[in-house]
Amino acid sequence: MRQGEAFDTDVPARLDRLPWSRFHWLVVIALGVTWILDGLEVTLVGSLSPAIASPAALDLSSSEVGLSGSAYILGAVIGALVFGRLTDKLGRRKLFTATVGLYLLATIATGLSWDVWSFMAFRFLTGAGIGGEYGAVNSAIQELIPARRRGYTDLAVNGTFWVGAALGALGSLVVLDPAVVPQAWGWRLAFVIGGLLALVIIFVRRFIPESPRWLMTHGRPEEAEEIVRQIERRIERHTALPPQIEPIRKLRFARREETGWAEIAATLFRAHPRRTILGIVLMATQAFCYNAIFFTYAIILTKFYGIPDRNVGLFMLPFALGNVAGPLVLGRLFDSLGRKTMIASTYGIAGALLCATGWLFAAGLLTAESQTLAWSVIFFFASAAASAAYLTVGELFPLETRAITISLFYAFGTLLGGVGGPALFGALIDTGERWRIFLGYLLGGGLMLVAAAVQLVLGVSAERRSLEAVAPPLSLLGGEEP
Repeated sequence: MRQGEAFDTDVPARLDRLPWSRFHWLVVIALGVTWILDGLEVTLVGSLSPAIASPAALDLSSSEVGLSGSAYILGAVIGALVFGRLTDKLGRRKLFTATVGLYLLATIATGLSWDVWSFMAFRFLTGAGIGGEYGAVNSAIQELIPARRRGYTDLAVNGTFWVGAALGALGSLVVLDPAVVPQAWGWRLAFVIGGLLALVIIFVRRFIPESPRWLMTHGRPEEAEEIVRQIERRIERHTALPPQIEPIRKLRFARREETGWAEIAATLFRAHPRRTILGIVLMATQAFCYNAIFFTYAIILTKFYGIPDRNVGLFMLPFALGNVAGPLVLGRLFDSLGRKTMIASTYGIAGALLCATGWLFAAGLLTAESQTLAWSVIFFFASAAASAAYLTVGELFPLETRAITISLFYAFGTLLGGVGGPALFGALIDTGERWRIFLGYLLGGGLMLVAAAVQLVLGVSAERRSLEAVAPPLSLLGGEEP
Protein backbone atom coordinates (compact mmCIF):
# COMPACT_ATOMS: atom_id res chain seq x y z
CA MET A 1 0.00 0.00 0.00
CA ARG A 2 1.37 3.42 -1.05
CA GLN A 3 2.01 6.31 1.32
CA GLY A 4 -1.17 8.34 1.88
CA GLU A 5 -3.47 5.75 0.28
CA ALA A 6 -6.81 5.50 2.11
CA PHE A 7 -8.70 2.35 3.08
CA ASP A 8 -11.87 1.48 4.99
CA THR A 9 -11.93 -1.13 7.74
CA ASP A 10 -14.37 -2.55 10.27
CA VAL A 11 -11.64 -4.25 12.34
CA PRO A 12 -12.23 -2.20 15.55
CA ALA A 13 -16.00 -2.76 15.52
CA ARG A 14 -15.62 -6.49 14.89
CA LEU A 15 -13.13 -6.89 17.73
CA ASP A 16 -15.38 -4.98 20.12
CA ARG A 17 -18.52 -7.00 19.26
CA LEU A 18 -16.92 -10.40 19.98
CA PRO A 19 -18.37 -12.41 22.88
CA TRP A 20 -15.99 -13.40 25.65
CA SER A 21 -14.36 -16.67 24.62
CA ARG A 22 -11.48 -19.09 25.02
CA PHE A 23 -9.43 -16.84 22.76
CA HIS A 24 -9.74 -13.96 25.22
CA TRP A 25 -8.76 -16.25 28.08
CA LEU A 26 -5.67 -17.25 26.10
CA VAL A 27 -4.76 -13.58 25.63
CA VAL A 28 -5.22 -12.86 29.33
CA ILE A 29 -3.21 -15.88 30.47
CA ALA A 30 -0.38 -15.70 27.94
CA LEU A 31 0.17 -11.96 28.24
CA GLY A 32 -0.99 -11.31 31.79
CA VAL A 33 1.55 -13.76 33.19
CA THR A 34 4.06 -10.89 32.93
CA TRP A 35 2.64 -9.38 36.10
CA ILE A 36 2.80 -12.71 37.90
CA LEU A 37 6.53 -12.80 37.11
CA ASP A 38 6.95 -9.20 38.23
CA GLY A 39 5.14 -9.95 41.49
CA LEU A 40 7.23 -13.06 41.97
CA GLU A 41 10.42 -11.07 41.45
CA VAL A 42 9.50 -8.25 43.80
CA THR A 43 8.28 -10.61 46.52
CA LEU A 44 11.34 -12.80 46.28
CA VAL A 45 13.56 -9.84 47.05
CA GLY A 46 11.12 -8.58 49.68
CA SER A 47 10.70 -11.92 51.45
CA LEU A 48 14.27 -13.07 50.92
CA SER A 49 15.95 -9.74 51.66
CA PRO A 50 16.80 -10.61 55.28
CA ALA A 51 18.38 -13.90 54.11
CA ILE A 52 20.21 -12.24 51.20
CA ALA A 53 21.45 -9.49 53.51
CA SER A 54 22.77 -11.92 56.14
CA PRO A 55 26.55 -12.33 56.62
CA ALA A 56 26.21 -15.93 55.41
CA ALA A 57 24.95 -14.65 52.03
CA LEU A 58 25.81 -11.25 50.46
CA ASP A 59 26.02 -9.28 53.73
CA LEU A 60 23.90 -6.27 52.64
CA SER A 61 22.83 -3.32 54.78
CA SER A 62 19.21 -2.11 54.82
CA SER A 63 20.26 0.74 52.53
CA GLU A 64 21.84 -1.70 50.06
CA VAL A 65 18.67 -3.79 50.07
CA GLY A 66 16.73 -0.63 49.24
CA LEU A 67 19.24 0.25 46.51
CA SER A 68 18.87 -3.19 44.94
CA GLY A 69 15.14 -2.50 44.71
CA SER A 70 15.93 0.81 43.04
CA ALA A 71 18.29 -0.96 40.59
CA TYR A 72 15.46 -3.30 39.57
CA ILE A 73 13.09 -0.39 39.01
CA LEU A 74 15.69 1.64 37.11
CA GLY A 75 16.26 -1.33 34.81
CA ALA A 76 12.51 -1.61 34.26
CA VAL A 77 12.38 2.09 33.33
CA ILE A 78 15.13 1.80 30.72
CA GLY A 79 13.74 -1.48 29.40
CA ALA A 80 10.30 0.07 29.06
CA LEU A 81 11.64 3.00 27.02
CA VAL A 82 13.79 0.91 24.68
CA PHE A 83 11.37 -1.94 24.08
CA GLY A 84 8.29 0.29 24.17
CA ARG A 85 9.56 2.27 21.19
CA LEU A 86 10.39 -0.95 19.32
CA THR A 87 6.91 -2.30 20.08
CA ASP A 88 5.24 0.60 18.27
CA LYS A 89 7.68 0.28 15.34
CA LEU A 90 7.92 -3.50 14.91
CA GLY A 91 4.69 -4.79 16.43
CA ARG A 92 3.46 -6.14 19.74
CA ARG A 93 4.19 -9.78 19.02
CA LYS A 94 7.83 -9.55 17.97
CA LEU A 95 8.99 -8.12 21.30
CA PHE A 96 7.47 -10.80 23.53
CA THR A 97 10.17 -13.41 23.13
CA ALA A 98 13.05 -10.95 23.43
CA THR A 99 11.83 -9.40 26.67
CA VAL A 100 10.92 -12.70 28.32
CA GLY A 101 14.26 -14.15 27.20
CA LEU A 102 16.13 -11.28 28.84
CA TYR A 103 14.14 -11.79 32.02
CA LEU A 104 14.92 -15.52 32.01
CA LEU A 105 18.70 -15.10 31.69
CA ALA A 106 18.98 -12.19 34.14
CA THR A 107 16.89 -13.85 36.86
CA ILE A 108 18.93 -17.03 36.75
CA ALA A 109 22.09 -14.89 36.88
CA THR A 110 20.72 -13.14 39.99
CA GLY A 111 20.71 -16.49 41.75
CA LEU A 112 24.42 -16.80 40.90
CA SER A 113 25.40 -13.35 42.29
CA TRP A 114 28.66 -13.23 44.25
CA ASP A 115 28.59 -9.74 45.80
CA VAL A 116 26.42 -6.64 46.17
CA TRP A 117 27.47 -5.18 42.79
CA SER A 118 26.77 -8.32 40.76
CA PHE A 119 23.44 -8.67 42.58
CA MET A 120 22.44 -5.10 41.67
CA ALA A 121 23.60 -5.50 38.06
CA PHE A 122 21.54 -8.65 37.51
CA ARG A 123 18.54 -7.07 39.24
CA PHE A 124 18.89 -4.16 36.82
CA LEU A 125 18.81 -6.51 33.81
CA THR A 126 15.87 -8.47 35.23
CA GLY A 127 13.97 -5.21 35.60
CA ALA A 128 14.82 -4.31 31.99
CA GLY A 129 13.18 -7.51 30.77
CA ILE A 130 10.04 -6.96 32.81
CA GLY A 131 9.91 -3.25 31.96
CA GLY A 132 10.12 -4.09 28.27
CA GLU A 133 6.91 -6.08 28.61
CA TYR A 134 4.79 -3.24 29.99
CA GLY A 135 4.14 -1.36 26.76
CA ALA A 136 3.69 -4.41 24.53
CA VAL A 137 1.51 -6.41 26.90
CA ASN A 138 -0.75 -3.58 28.06
CA SER A 139 -1.32 -2.28 24.54
CA ALA A 140 -1.97 -5.76 23.10
CA ILE A 141 -4.46 -6.64 25.83
CA GLN A 142 -6.36 -3.38 25.41
CA GLU A 143 -6.41 -3.75 21.62
CA LEU A 144 -7.70 -7.36 21.67
CA ILE A 145 -10.29 -7.16 24.47
CA PRO A 146 -13.86 -5.92 23.67
CA ALA A 147 -14.57 -2.37 24.87
CA ARG A 148 -17.32 -3.41 27.28
CA ARG A 149 -14.88 -5.65 29.20
CA ARG A 150 -11.67 -3.64 28.78
CA GLY A 151 -11.63 -1.97 32.19
CA TYR A 152 -12.33 -5.04 34.30
CA THR A 153 -9.99 -7.24 32.24
CA ASP A 154 -7.11 -4.78 32.35
CA LEU A 155 -7.47 -4.28 36.11
CA ALA A 156 -7.69 -8.01 36.75
CA VAL A 157 -4.63 -8.71 34.61
CA ASN A 158 -2.55 -6.00 36.28
CA GLY A 159 -3.76 -7.31 39.64
CA THR A 160 -2.20 -10.70 38.94
CA PHE A 161 1.07 -9.10 40.02
CA TRP A 162 -0.10 -10.17 43.45
CA VAL A 163 -0.70 -13.76 42.44
CA GLY A 164 3.02 -13.79 41.74
CA ALA A 165 3.57 -12.07 45.07
CA ALA A 166 1.60 -14.78 46.87
CA LEU A 167 3.55 -17.50 45.05
CA GLY A 168 6.78 -15.76 46.01
CA ALA A 169 5.68 -15.56 49.64
CA LEU A 170 4.79 -19.26 49.74
CA GLY A 171 7.97 -20.20 47.91
CA SER A 172 10.08 -18.27 50.37
CA LEU A 173 8.74 -20.43 53.20
CA VAL A 174 10.16 -23.47 51.44
CA VAL A 175 13.51 -22.15 50.25
CA LEU A 176 14.23 -20.50 53.61
CA ASP A 177 13.51 -23.68 55.57
CA PRO A 178 16.93 -25.16 56.38
CA ALA A 179 15.31 -28.58 56.74
CA VAL A 180 14.40 -28.46 53.03
CA VAL A 181 17.19 -26.41 51.40
CA PRO A 182 20.59 -25.46 52.87
CA GLN A 183 20.43 -21.85 54.06
CA ALA A 184 23.29 -20.70 51.84
CA TRP A 185 21.50 -21.95 48.69
CA GLY A 186 17.79 -21.34 49.39
CA TRP A 187 17.57 -17.79 48.08
CA ARG A 188 19.69 -18.68 45.04
CA LEU A 189 17.41 -21.58 44.12
CA ALA A 190 14.35 -19.30 44.31
CA PHE A 191 15.71 -16.99 41.60
CA VAL A 192 16.78 -19.86 39.33
CA ILE A 193 13.33 -21.49 39.49
CA GLY A 194 11.65 -18.15 38.82
CA GLY A 195 13.72 -17.68 35.69
CA LEU A 196 12.98 -21.14 34.34
CA LEU A 197 9.22 -20.45 34.51
CA ALA A 198 9.69 -18.04 31.60
CA LEU A 199 10.25 -21.01 29.26
CA VAL A 200 6.56 -21.90 29.59
CA ILE A 201 5.56 -18.34 28.73
CA ILE A 202 7.65 -18.32 25.56
CA PHE A 203 5.83 -21.47 24.40
CA VAL A 204 2.27 -20.24 25.16
CA ARG A 205 2.76 -16.89 23.44
CA ARG A 206 3.32 -18.62 20.12
CA PHE A 207 -0.49 -18.85 19.86
CA ILE A 208 -1.17 -15.10 20.28
CA PRO A 209 -1.58 -13.21 16.96
CA GLU A 210 -0.30 -9.74 16.17
CA SER A 211 -2.71 -6.98 17.19
CA PRO A 212 -5.06 -6.30 14.23
CA ARG A 213 -5.34 -2.72 15.39
CA TRP A 214 -1.56 -2.29 15.16
CA LEU A 215 -1.56 -3.75 11.64
CA MET A 216 -4.48 -1.49 10.68
CA THR A 217 -2.73 1.70 11.77
CA HIS A 218 0.47 0.62 9.98
CA GLY A 219 -1.17 0.36 6.58
CA ARG A 220 -1.60 -3.43 6.58
CA PRO A 221 -5.42 -3.80 6.52
CA GLU A 222 -5.43 -7.12 4.65
CA GLU A 223 -3.37 -8.81 7.37
CA ALA A 224 -5.56 -7.24 10.06
CA GLU A 225 -8.72 -8.50 8.32
CA GLU A 226 -7.31 -12.02 8.04
CA ILE A 227 -6.39 -12.18 11.73
CA VAL A 228 -9.87 -10.97 12.75
CA ARG A 229 -11.44 -13.64 10.50
CA GLN A 230 -9.27 -16.29 12.14
CA ILE A 231 -10.30 -15.07 15.61
CA GLU A 232 -13.97 -15.12 14.64
CA ARG A 233 -13.66 -18.66 13.29
CA ARG A 234 -11.95 -19.81 16.49
CA ILE A 235 -14.73 -18.30 18.60
CA GLU A 236 -17.54 -19.72 16.42
CA ARG A 237 -16.32 -23.25 17.14
CA HIS A 238 -17.57 -22.84 20.71
CA THR A 239 -19.81 -19.73 20.84
CA ALA A 240 -22.20 -18.04 18.42
CA LEU A 241 -21.32 -14.50 17.40
CA PRO A 242 -23.94 -11.87 18.32
CA PRO A 243 -26.62 -11.32 15.65
CA GLN A 244 -25.81 -8.54 13.20
CA ILE A 245 -28.80 -6.19 13.52
CA GLU A 246 -27.26 -3.41 11.44
CA PRO A 247 -24.19 -3.10 9.19
CA ILE A 248 -20.90 -3.05 11.07
CA ARG A 249 -19.56 0.50 11.05
CA LYS A 250 -16.33 1.22 9.25
CA LEU A 251 -13.54 3.71 9.76
CA ARG A 252 -11.32 5.25 7.11
CA PHE A 253 -7.56 5.27 7.59
CA ALA A 254 -4.58 6.41 5.55
CA ARG A 255 -1.18 4.77 5.34
CA ARG A 256 1.31 7.17 6.90
CA GLU A 257 4.98 7.47 7.74
CA GLU A 258 6.42 6.13 10.95
CA THR A 259 5.48 8.20 13.98
CA GLY A 260 8.54 10.20 15.07
CA TRP A 261 9.50 11.58 18.45
CA ALA A 262 8.41 15.09 17.47
CA GLU A 263 4.91 13.84 16.68
CA ILE A 264 4.81 11.81 19.90
CA ALA A 265 5.71 14.94 21.87
CA ALA A 266 3.07 16.98 20.01
CA THR A 267 0.46 14.32 20.79
CA LEU A 268 1.28 14.36 24.49
CA PHE A 269 1.82 18.05 25.16
CA ARG A 270 -0.12 19.87 22.43
CA ALA A 271 -3.06 17.61 21.60
CA HIS A 272 -3.63 16.05 25.03
CA PRO A 273 -1.92 18.12 27.78
CA ARG A 274 -4.61 17.43 30.43
CA ARG A 275 -4.40 13.69 29.84
CA THR A 276 -0.61 13.88 30.04
CA ILE A 277 -0.73 15.58 33.43
CA LEU A 278 -3.27 13.02 34.65
CA GLY A 279 -1.13 10.07 33.52
CA ILE A 280 2.02 11.41 35.16
CA VAL A 281 0.27 12.04 38.48
CA LEU A 282 -1.48 8.65 38.61
CA MET A 283 1.64 6.69 37.69
CA ALA A 284 4.09 8.58 39.91
CA THR A 285 1.98 8.53 43.07
CA GLN A 286 1.11 4.83 42.94
CA ALA A 287 4.74 3.98 42.13
CA PHE A 288 6.04 5.81 45.19
CA CYS A 289 3.38 4.33 47.46
CA TYR A 290 3.92 0.75 46.32
CA ASN A 291 7.65 0.55 45.85
CA ALA A 292 8.57 2.48 48.97
CA ILE A 293 6.48 0.29 51.22
CA PHE A 294 6.67 -3.11 49.56
CA PHE A 295 10.42 -3.26 48.99
CA THR A 296 11.07 -2.62 52.69
CA TYR A 297 8.09 -4.39 54.30
CA ALA A 298 10.08 -7.52 55.20
CA ILE A 299 12.67 -5.41 57.01
CA ILE A 300 9.91 -3.66 58.99
CA LEU A 301 8.63 -7.07 60.10
CA THR A 302 12.03 -8.37 61.15
CA LYS A 303 13.47 -5.18 62.63
CA PHE A 304 10.48 -3.72 64.49
CA TYR A 305 8.34 -6.79 65.19
CA GLY A 306 11.03 -9.46 65.60
CA ILE A 307 9.61 -11.81 62.95
CA PRO A 308 12.16 -14.53 61.99
CA ASP A 309 13.40 -14.41 58.40
CA ARG A 310 11.86 -17.76 57.55
CA ASN A 311 8.36 -16.59 58.62
CA VAL A 312 8.23 -13.36 56.61
CA GLY A 313 6.37 -15.12 53.79
CA LEU A 314 3.47 -15.90 56.14
CA PHE A 315 2.92 -12.16 56.60
CA MET A 316 3.42 -11.40 52.92
CA LEU A 317 0.70 -13.86 51.90
CA PRO A 318 -2.38 -12.04 53.31
CA PHE A 319 -0.93 -8.76 52.08
CA ALA A 320 -0.69 -10.23 48.56
CA LEU A 321 -4.18 -11.72 48.71
CA GLY A 322 -5.65 -8.35 49.63
CA ASN A 323 -3.96 -6.87 46.57
CA VAL A 324 -5.33 -9.62 44.30
CA ALA A 325 -8.86 -9.19 45.67
CA GLY A 326 -9.02 -5.43 45.06
CA PRO A 327 -9.08 -5.42 41.23
CA LEU A 328 -11.20 -8.59 41.09
CA VAL A 329 -13.89 -7.28 43.46
CA LEU A 330 -13.88 -3.63 42.36
CA GLY A 331 -12.93 -4.07 38.69
CA ARG A 332 -16.45 -4.34 37.25
CA LEU A 333 -17.35 -1.00 38.83
CA PHE A 334 -14.76 0.70 36.60
CA ASP A 335 -16.90 -0.35 33.60
CA SER A 336 -20.27 0.46 35.25
CA LEU A 337 -19.85 3.38 37.67
CA GLY A 338 -17.07 4.69 35.46
CA ARG A 339 -13.37 5.45 35.46
CA LYS A 340 -13.57 8.91 36.99
CA THR A 341 -15.54 7.90 40.09
CA MET A 342 -13.71 4.66 40.79
CA ILE A 343 -10.14 5.86 40.21
CA ALA A 344 -10.63 8.90 42.46
CA SER A 345 -12.29 6.76 45.14
CA THR A 346 -9.64 4.04 45.25
CA TYR A 347 -6.75 6.52 45.31
CA GLY A 348 -8.42 8.62 48.00
CA ILE A 349 -9.37 5.75 50.32
CA ALA A 350 -5.92 4.15 50.04
CA GLY A 351 -4.18 7.46 50.78
CA ALA A 352 -6.28 8.25 53.84
CA LEU A 353 -5.86 4.76 55.30
CA LEU A 354 -2.10 4.83 54.69
CA CYS A 355 -1.71 8.05 56.67
CA ALA A 356 -3.80 6.65 59.56
CA THR A 357 -1.92 3.34 59.66
CA GLY A 358 1.43 5.13 59.57
CA TRP A 359 0.45 7.06 62.69
CA LEU A 360 -0.59 3.86 64.49
CA PHE A 361 2.76 2.30 63.60
CA ALA A 362 4.69 5.32 64.87
CA ALA A 363 2.73 5.30 68.12
CA GLY A 364 3.56 1.64 68.66
CA LEU A 365 -0.09 0.59 68.67
CA LEU A 366 0.24 -2.21 66.11
CA THR A 367 1.47 -5.78 66.27
CA ALA A 368 2.91 -7.68 63.33
CA GLU A 369 -0.53 -9.23 62.78
CA SER A 370 -2.53 -5.99 62.98
CA GLN A 371 0.07 -4.21 60.84
CA THR A 372 -0.36 -6.89 58.16
CA LEU A 373 -4.15 -6.65 58.37
CA ALA A 374 -3.98 -2.87 57.97
CA TRP A 375 -1.70 -3.12 54.93
CA SER A 376 -4.01 -5.74 53.40
CA VAL A 377 -7.01 -3.39 53.67
CA ILE A 378 -5.06 -0.37 52.36
CA PHE A 379 -3.73 -2.19 49.35
CA PHE A 380 -7.09 -3.78 48.56
CA PHE A 381 -7.95 -0.27 47.33
CA ALA A 382 -4.44 0.76 46.27
CA SER A 383 -4.08 -2.29 44.01
CA ALA A 384 -7.20 -1.36 42.05
CA ALA A 385 -5.96 2.24 41.88
CA ALA A 386 -2.52 1.26 40.58
CA SER A 387 -3.97 -1.10 37.98
CA ALA A 388 -6.32 1.66 36.84
CA ALA A 389 -3.32 3.95 36.29
CA TYR A 390 -1.97 1.55 33.64
CA LEU A 391 -5.45 1.27 32.13
CA THR A 392 -5.72 5.07 31.93
CA VAL A 393 -2.42 5.77 30.17
CA GLY A 394 -3.17 3.02 27.66
CA GLU A 395 -6.67 4.18 26.78
CA LEU A 396 -6.22 7.93 26.48
CA PHE A 397 -3.70 8.21 23.63
CA PRO A 398 -3.73 7.24 19.91
CA LEU A 399 -3.04 3.70 18.75
CA GLU A 400 0.15 4.65 16.91
CA THR A 401 1.75 5.85 20.15
CA ARG A 402 0.16 3.46 22.64
CA ALA A 403 3.14 1.27 23.60
CA ILE A 404 5.67 4.09 23.84
CA THR A 405 3.14 6.25 25.71
CA ILE A 406 2.57 3.53 28.30
CA SER A 407 6.33 3.09 28.57
CA LEU A 408 7.01 6.83 28.89
CA PHE A 409 4.44 7.27 31.64
CA TYR A 410 5.67 4.17 33.42
CA ALA A 411 9.27 5.37 33.13
CA PHE A 412 8.64 8.97 34.16
CA GLY A 413 6.23 8.04 36.93
CA THR A 414 8.55 5.38 38.28
CA LEU A 415 11.58 7.67 38.18
CA LEU A 416 9.63 10.29 40.11
CA GLY A 417 7.98 7.94 42.57
CA GLY A 418 9.62 4.55 42.41
CA VAL A 419 13.40 4.72 42.25
CA GLY A 420 13.83 7.02 45.23
CA GLY A 421 11.11 5.41 47.34
CA PRO A 422 12.87 2.18 48.37
CA ALA A 423 16.16 3.98 48.99
CA LEU A 424 14.41 6.67 51.06
CA PHE A 425 12.54 4.15 53.19
CA GLY A 426 15.63 2.00 53.58
CA ALA A 427 17.47 5.03 54.96
CA LEU A 428 14.54 5.88 57.27
CA ILE A 429 14.44 2.32 58.59
CA ASP A 430 18.19 2.42 59.26
CA THR A 431 17.57 5.27 61.74
CA GLY A 432 15.48 2.88 63.84
CA GLU A 433 13.03 5.69 64.69
CA ARG A 434 9.34 4.98 64.10
CA TRP A 435 8.35 8.63 63.76
CA ARG A 436 10.86 9.20 60.97
CA ILE A 437 9.38 6.24 59.10
CA PHE A 438 5.91 7.70 59.70
CA LEU A 439 6.94 10.78 57.74
CA GLY A 440 7.59 8.52 54.75
CA TYR A 441 4.16 6.89 55.13
CA LEU A 442 2.58 10.33 55.44
CA LEU A 443 4.27 11.40 52.22
CA GLY A 444 3.02 8.30 50.37
CA GLY A 445 -0.55 8.70 51.62
CA GLY A 446 -0.58 12.42 50.87
CA LEU A 447 0.52 11.81 47.29
CA MET A 448 -2.33 9.32 46.79
CA LEU A 449 -4.82 11.92 48.03
CA VAL A 450 -3.42 14.47 45.58
CA ALA A 451 -3.85 11.95 42.75
CA ALA A 452 -7.51 11.43 43.73
CA ALA A 453 -8.15 15.17 43.46
CA VAL A 454 -6.40 15.40 40.07
CA GLN A 455 -8.48 12.48 38.75
CA LEU A 456 -11.72 14.26 39.73
CA VAL A 457 -10.66 17.33 37.76
CA LEU A 458 -8.92 15.80 34.72
CA GLY A 459 -10.38 12.27 34.48
CA VAL A 460 -11.91 11.00 31.22
CA SER A 461 -15.02 8.81 30.91
CA ALA A 462 -13.56 6.00 28.79
CA GLU A 463 -15.75 3.17 30.05
CA ARG A 464 -17.41 0.94 27.42
CA ARG A 465 -16.15 3.12 24.56
CA SER A 466 -13.95 1.92 21.71
CA LEU A 467 -10.29 2.89 21.80
CA GLU A 468 -10.76 4.81 18.56
CA ALA A 469 -13.55 6.89 20.13
CA VAL A 470 -11.60 7.68 23.30
CA ALA A 471 -8.46 8.71 21.38
CA PRO A 472 -8.76 8.94 17.56
CA PRO A 473 -5.74 7.35 15.82
CA LEU A 474 -3.32 9.67 14.06
CA SER A 475 -3.99 7.83 10.79
CA LEU A 476 -7.79 8.14 11.06
CA LEU A 477 -9.41 10.08 8.21
CA GLY A 478 -13.04 9.67 9.21
CA GLY A 479 -15.96 7.31 9.57
CA GLU A 480 -18.53 6.46 12.19
CA GLU A 481 -17.53 5.65 15.73
CA PRO A 482 -17.59 1.83 16.16
